[in-house]
Amino acid sequence: MHGAGFKTDLFYAELPQSLITGFVDSLHPSKQEYIPQLLVNDKKNGKTILTTIDKELRSCDEFWFSVAFVTKSGVAVFINLLKELQTKNIKGKILVSQYQNFTQPEALRALLKFENIELRIVTKENFHAKGYLFKKGPGYDLIIGSSNLTANALCINKEWNLLVSSTNKGTLINNTLKEFHHEFQQAYPVTPFFIAQYEKVYTAQLSYAYKKSQFEDALAILEPNKMQVEALKNLKRLRFEGKNKALLISATGTGKTYLSAFDVQKVNPQKFLFIVHRETIAKAALKSYRRVFGNNKTMGLYTGNTKEMNADFLFCTIQTLSLDYNLHQFNEHHFDYIVIDETHRAGAATYQKILNYFKPTFLLGMTATPERMDDFDIFKEFDYNIAYEIRLHRALEEQMLCNFHYFGVTDITVDGKLLDDQTSFQSLVSYERIDNIIEKARFYGCDNGQVRGLVFCSSVEESNALATAFTHRGYKAVSLCSKSSETERADAFARLESNHIESKLDYIFSVNILNEGIDMPKVNQIIMLRPTQSAIVFVQQLGRGLRKADYKEYVTVIDFIGNYNNNYLIPVALYGNHSYNKDTLRKLLVSGSHLIPGASTINFDEIAQERIFKAIDSANMQLKKDLVRDYDLLKCKLGKIPMMMDFLTHGSRDPQLYSNYAKSYFNFVADQETSLQNCLSIKAIKLLELLSNDIANTKRVEEILILRELIKHTQLTKVACTTMVREKYDTHVSEETIQSCIRNINFEFITQTENKKLISVKEKYNLDILSYENDTFSLSKDVKNLLKSEIFTHFLTDMLQYAETMYDSFFNREQYIQGFILYQKYSRKDVFRILNWKQNPVAQNVGGYIISSDKTNCPIFVNYHKDDTISETTKYHDGFIDRYEFEWMSKSKRTLNSPDVMAIRNYKEGLRLPLFIKKSNGESNDFYYMGDVTPIDESFEQTALPDGNGKTVSVVKIRLRMNQPVEDSIYEYLTTRNL
Repeated sequence: MHGAGFKTDLFYAELPQSLITGFVDSLHPSKQEYIPQLLVNDKKNGKTILTTIDKELRSCDEFWFSVAFVTKSGVAVFINLLKELQTKNIKGKILVSQYQNFTQPEALRALLKFENIELRIVTKENFHAKGYLFKKGPGYDLIIGSSNLTANALCINKEWNLLVSSTNKGTLINNTLKEFHHEFQQAYPVTPFFIAQYEKVYTAQLSYAYKKSQFEDALAILEPNKMQVEALKNLKRLRFEGKNKALLISATGTGKTYLSAFDVQKVNPQKFLFIVHRETIAKAALKSYRRVFGNNKTMGLYTGNTKEMNADFLFCTIQTLSLDYNLHQFNEHHFDYIVIDETHRAGAATYQKILNYFKPTFLLGMTATPERMDDFDIFKEFDYNIAYEIRLHRALEEQMLCNFHYFGVTDITVDGKLLDDQTSFQSLVSYERIDNIIEKARFYGCDNGQVRGLVFCSSVEESNALATAFTHRGYKAVSLCSKSSETERADAFARLESNHIESKLDYIFSVNILNEGIDMPKVNQIIMLRPTQSAIVFVQQLGRGLRKADYKEYVTVIDFIGNYNNNYLIPVALYGNHSYNKDTLRKLLVSGSHLIPGASTINFDEIAQERIFKAIDSANMQLKKDLVRDYDLLKCKLGKIPMMMDFLTHGSRDPQLYSNYAKSYFNFVADQETSLQNCLSIKAIKLLELLSNDIANTKRVEEILILRELIKHTQLTKVACTTMVREKYDTHVSEETIQSCIRNINFEFITQTENKKLISVKEKYNLDILSYENDTFSLSKDVKNLLKSEIFTHFLTDMLQYAETMYDSFFNREQYIQGFILYQKYSRKDVFRILNWKQNPVAQNVGGYIISSDKTNCPIFVNYHKDDTISETTKYHDGFIDRYEFEWMSKSKRTLNSPDVMAIRNYKEGLRLPLFIKKSNGESNDFYYMGDVTPIDESFEQTALPDGNGKTVSVVKIRLRMNQPVEDSIYEYLTTRNL
């Protein structure tokens, strides 16, 4: 490790170069870390101002914030980190303002909890400064611009901020500190007494603003939002095409009921029926329709207690209408338009009875979760007419839902044991666990200090016991279960929403009965105390808190994560990614809040995050039952056999998992569909398998494009090929790459052992794919004959289109380096193929590196966290010194004079050194491409490793300079040691 003096000298030497790059010449070489930057919110590219402030806080020795406004959401996005800084005794000063009484009292209370933070407020002047200052070793970083300490300002608003670095002697920093300290000394210390007094002023102003907005809302004309306008157009189109039914898929809280009302308004039926499964929902729907229609239509209820059957518009419960006597009160053509809410229930006998009886002119089904696994094909029920589909992330992007701040926290150990899938009931309701739940609920709190919480438990017994325990601790709590009456439920819902302190509930505990069909917009805290068994259920429970409401800024979600097998479902649900691709899930988890729409955030403590990584590593994403389930679901949705591209288009499971399971996607489909069995020759089947595994695996695009064009035209010139790649990707295709593509497409690169002899796959299977003469690619006669089969051509074309689409999705020209894309994963075989090796050397003992025969490249493979089971002589001390340098060891039994060490030392003669790292053997067999590296000449040092027998073996230690500084998220992921 370098000493503090060395780092200070380095900082002073590098900072002036970065300032030249930032202010004088953008091409001047310097360290990226110190270059002045414009900070903006760019969610599409995963960049926010929050990201930078988070990074600065994690690496600072002290901090100072000066902001005009602070909200509880602005504190919530940093609350875990502030707690961590308190543990490390990193001190900070925060100066806020009472300007326009915008700062929230609850935000001040949250900041006051931290003993390491001194908090003051400017009460008299029009204080409107926004700056963030961080002391870091010998220097400072300053962020100054337009962002207040609010979630919107840090995540989504159009903000401009400048980040600059300075030494502790810089005029800018010293003037900034001087100004801050002057204002801070003049400001008023924030105390509980001050907050109580200020809250009176804040509440009075908020109440006035609320009454004003209520008055304006009452005068406003109710109009469809952006999503509803698009859906209404689709519904109109479907009816124009002669369709008489449609399915609307829309996340909870996105206005499905109002959308249906707007459509009914356009159709203007004489008689209309709205079917729900609870009376409270029927009443709420009637209220919404009355807002749209006013008194133009008569409206009534048809429930167990009320039967206003003569009304134009009738809102009924399924339980009441499905009774024979009640159903036959109406003629089958009585209703012109029928809406069925929560249509995923339509497979039940009661719903089928009604659907089979009535003959409306138009039928609309509405659901947030059509993916029900009860063997009922909801898509077929509605003739595959999907009017519109808006999932959770799209709804968050459109700001149709309330933001959420999710906290994945570690569930405690009880009697020294981790809570897991087999934990006893006694442990789930132990005093230690109850104390931990309450402590976390208080710490994370809610937006306005008046908690209205839903708690989801594992069992009815746990729900009852915890509700009782919370009541004994001074909270107002009840437990609801499937046996709770409609009256009990309605009373609990009303009390949770109540503004009367005497009757208001703090928490409702339940198992699954609150997953859907309830309307409690004021819910501002959700606590999850059960293992995640289903991504669908997770989203349903999250959705309970996402409805917008007056005075509600966001919902707090606290997820207690035990040592559960299905923890990998948490990122699936949170990020809305149903690919079940392990690498994708890891990247999402590492990204934190970067890829979550809006001002919502996702936070995990270190142990909880590692438990999820562990679950991802150990999960089998290719279980046949899961593959078949998602295949059947997509088939139902499409009304036809799905192809690989359909899985991408509809955001379903990664179709490559099907190929991995069955050797090709065709093989899997043929196993499911009798119509495709025995329809292709053995050679055609084998070719699809080989192409799927060795060419269409999304790692290199040139082979894909060559085959795609040859299928269309049977011939392709080299010029046309290279032009195509250059125009689409702005990359050069060398002659070596052309030759490598030919070897790979003809399966000469891949070898297998046959009778103790190494032969190519081409030779083994007698394959002849293409020829290359006079700079022209041509398909072989064998392949042309295979392409006469429509089925073969259909599956091959789909496979190639999938591969090209996936490659395009992660291709980034700025991160593309001679065939590889930064932070994408590659197998050893992929690496050698892309480096244009003539034969795959994986059958040899590659180890941690191997130098090509022509000494043009030497790929380095590192398993970052070594397994304890490996031999002592391979426990190399490899690791990042920082984001700019990597310390690495040669193979054992090497000296400074070993040929491979000397070749690396003489890298300037043309040796390329690409670095590939995987976190551990448990992750996968593939490696992240970290960029190319350059050996530091003076760093070569011969040292030794123990051999396990009391002796040592020689090894050479080398420092490698990263040609591109490592991205923060992947750096943190790789360097964090597994639990």
